Amino acid sequence: MAGLALYCRTGFEKDLANEVLEKSAALNVYGYPELKANSGLVLFHCYQEQDADALAKRLPLSSLIFARQLFAFSERCEQLDTNDRIGPILNGCIEFPECGELRVEHADSTEGREISKFCRKISVPLRQALRGKRILTPLERSNLPVCHVYFEDSTTAIVGYSYPDNNSPHPLGILRLKFPNEAPSRSTLKLDEAFQLFIPKKEHGRRLSGGLHAVDLGACPGGWTYQLVKRGMFVEAVDNGAMDEALMATGQVRYCPEDGFKFQPRKNNVYWLVCDMIEQPQRVAKLMATWIATKRCEETVFNLKLPMKKRYESVKEALEIIDQCIDQHRAGPYDLQVKHLYHDREEVTVHLRLKT
Repeated sequence: MAGLALYCRTGFEKDLANEVLEKSAALNVYGYPELKANSGLVLFHCYQEQDADALAKRLPLSSLIFARQLFAFSERCEQLDTNDRIGPILNGCIEFPECGELRVEHADSTEGREISKFCRKISVPLRQALRGKRILTPLERSNLPVCHVYFEDSTTAIVGYSYPDNNSPHPLGILRLKFPNEAPSRSTLKLDEAFQLFIPKKEHGRRLSGGLHAVDLGACPGGWTYQLVKRGMFVEAVDNGAMDEALMATGQVRYCPEDGFKFQPRKNNVYWLVCDMIEQPQRVAKLMATWIATKRCEETVFNLKLPMKKRYESVKEALEIIDQCIDQHRAGPYDLQVKHLYHDREEVTVHLRLKT
């Protein structure tokens, strides 16, 4: 294996490269990143060949903020003959572990989408060829590694594999959601994606159940409140702006025209605190951590708006503030998840709660 291939949102390649450099070094794995602006792809070339497989196992995708998908890659197949693209790809897969699934993918960009039809067309004969070489099992098996063939263009492919317990199950690493017509804003998809990503499905019935009480800071017009209400929760919506009338008509929302940084809930039964305020990330991080550390809520999901430059550094600074705040209150160990979601733009989404 040559290294690790990682997908991200276009424009965030440098942030992902900096993150991978730091986190691979913490695992005593060293290399250098290769990236192209707005490609949505970062290749991390390992100095030691065996380290690529180790990273694919030991570097959790869930720990990477800006990565949507990762896999160990063996080589880049370039200048593929249009009469035989499959042959060189098969040669690049010879030393792979037995795989139970094939994914033929491309960048989530204008250029990438232009070859999506080509990727679909080549998938069938490529799958048959891989099965003929016994690189791929006759039937799909979700407990085995996934074979990845990523086309940069129709004559350039990167081949590799990922492990089933350390990859995204979604095509291109993207959880695509349908916008509900009754929701008051598209920001609703951010919280929906966060709940699906951060909260195990088997725990939805307990942690996202009807009857829970929630607070939404910066709620106007109600995109995030909508996700809470549709799950049967009762919400205190905090904002000086107007809320969606249909949400207010549910009887599950109490409107609080107040400053989110000064708001105090009426009762001590708040389970969820959510926040999508346009504020400095460090300020939001401290506020959210204080709510958790002082046990004014059980769990929180919030967005950190990022600057145009040094976005990874800005996130790290905010996370240090969270750690310091919880430590100052002696609140104990905590669970923290951070991800640049598909439905995010210049922001990352954070989930925080104390360990139970």
